[in-house]
Amino acid sequence: MSSFRLRIGRCSLPGQAYTLTMVCHGRRRWFDDPNLAAIAMNHLRNIDQRGYARSLAWVVMPDHVHWLVELGSQPLAGIARRFKSSSALAINRTLGRGGALWQAGYHDHAVRSDDSLHRHAMYILGNPVRAGLSEQIEDYPYAWSLWTG
Repeated sequence: MSSFRLRIGRCSLPGQAYTLTMVCHGRRRWFDDPNLAAIAMNHLRNIDQRGYARSLAWVVMPDHVHWLVELGSQPLAGIARRFKSSSALAINRTLGRGGALWQAGYHDHAVRSDDSLHRHAMYILGNPVRAGLSEQIEDYPYAWSLWTG
């Protein structure tokens, strides 16, 4: 589902948890570079620090980001836009380049109140293992969750 589908199909409410997937433009593997992955992680943390949302889990994959987030003071489209624009500016500045870093839009899924947030977090954190990037969840350096620290 894109942000357009969110606008026509559901409300963006404070306290609601969502999973988001944001993909690099052209599926380029920007985050194979540990420095660029660190920049992306810092911008995810910044969303929390500003009170816009509360991250529950995230993983920075080579060409995309999965994020389990509970909305705070900003709507879903606002936090996605803030993360993508601020991380793109910082990464482009680091690389001395311009242009798109992210594909337009994002995929989102509202987590139902009876769903387990922990189960969603473990699924997100398992992505590097399923992709063959890591043997175990704990070994992947570009992931975090409220439950694993």
